[in-house]
Amino acid sequence: MRVADFDYQLPPELIAQYPLPERAGSRLLVLEGERPRDAGFAEIEALLRPGDLLVLNDTRVIPARVFGRKASGGQVEVLVERIESPRQVLAMVRASRAPKPGTRLRLAEAFEVEVTGREGPFFCLALVDGDDVLALLRAHGHIPLPPYIERSDEADDADRYQTVFARREGAVAAPTAGLHFDAGLLERLQARGVETATVTLHVGAGTFQPVKVEDTRAHQMHAEWLEVGPEACAAVAACKARGGRVVAVGTTCVRSLETAAAGGELQPFQGETRLFIQPGYRFRVVDRMVTNFHLPQSTLLMLVAAFSGYRRILDAYAHAVAQRYRFFSYGDAMWLAPGDPADLPPSAHEESDGV
Repeated sequence: MRVADFDYQLPPELIAQYPLPERAGSRLLVLEGERPRDAGFAEIEALLRPGDLLVLNDTRVIPARVFGRKASGGQVEVLVERIESPRQVLAMVRASRAPKPGTRLRLAEAFEVEVTGREGPFFCLALVDGDDVLALLRAHGHIPLPPYIERSDEADDADRYQTVFARREGAVAAPTAGLHFDAGLLERLQARGVETATVTLHVGAGTFQPVKVEDTRAHQMHAEWLEVGPEACAAVAACKARGGRVVAVGTTCVRSLETAAAGGELQPFQGETRLFIQPGYRFRVVDRMVTNFHLPQSTLLMLVAAFSGYRRILDAYAHAVAQRYRFFSYGDAMWLAPGDPADLPPSAHEESDGV
C-alpha cells in the first residue's frame, strides 16, 4: 500500500494546544454503524455494556526532555527514549553538530553525561556522576510534549499529560486515549459492571516519526517495550467467555494485546514489539477501540484504518474536520467498531489486480 493513501487535510488551528478544563469534557465521534455520530465523551458510559472489559495502558510519562550544553558552550537538547539502566539511557540529542563518542554534556546545570556510542538515531549516554538517572530526570527534566504542540511545557502538563491510572514509569509520550478518563468516570463504569485490566507499553518518541517510504511494506517500525501479564490474559479470557467485548483504550493497548496474541492465542508477553498493523491485518483480541485522532500518513492512522475500514476512517476524519473536532494528544476521541476487512486503500486493490 502507498503511504500517500493515508493522507488528509487538517487545518492547523484544529490541533489542540492545551487540554480542556475537564478530562471527560471532550467530544466523542462514534463510529458504530453506517455513519459517524457526534457525541460527548461521557456517552462512553452508554456505549460500554456490563461484562465488557476496558483495557488500559498504565505506563507513566517521565520528564524525559532536558536542556544543557557541550563543553564548548554549544546548546543541546536531550530527549530520553529509554532508560537502559540506572546510569545509562538511549536518547535523541539535538545540537548544532552531532556529539561524538567521548563528548560530555552538562545537563540542567546539575549533572553530566558522556556520549558512549550510537544505536541508529539514538545516542547512548552514561552518567558521569550519580547513579540514578531517573531521579535526576524527575528533578530537572521537562514533560516531553509532542512536536505538534507548539509551546513549552507548563506546570499543568505534569498532571494533564498523564493518565489518572499511570503507574509504571518509562514512557516519553502519553497513551493519549486514556487522558479522557477521570476517577469518577472509571468508578461509574465499575459500578455498571464494566471490568478493567491493565497492560504496559512504554510509548517511545518514534510514535511521532513520519513514515519515510512510499510503500508501507518497506517501513521499519520503531521498537517499544511492553508487558501483558497473566492477569490481563485471564481477564480477556473471562470477558470472551461471558460474551463481553474487549475494548482497548488507545492504539498502545491494541498493539500490546495483538503482539501477545501473535502466536494465535493470547499469552503473557514481556519484551519489545515492532508490530505494524495496517489494512489487511486480522485482529485476534480487540472488539472495540477508544482512540484519539492521528497524524496524516502515520502508522497509527493505518492501524485504525485496519480496524474500522480504510474509506470509513477517512470519511470519519473528513467529518471530524468539518465539525471542528480538536485533534491529536490533547484533542477529542473516537469510539471505533470493526469495519469491513475488504475496505482497503486504492493501491491495495491495484496490487491485487496485478497493476
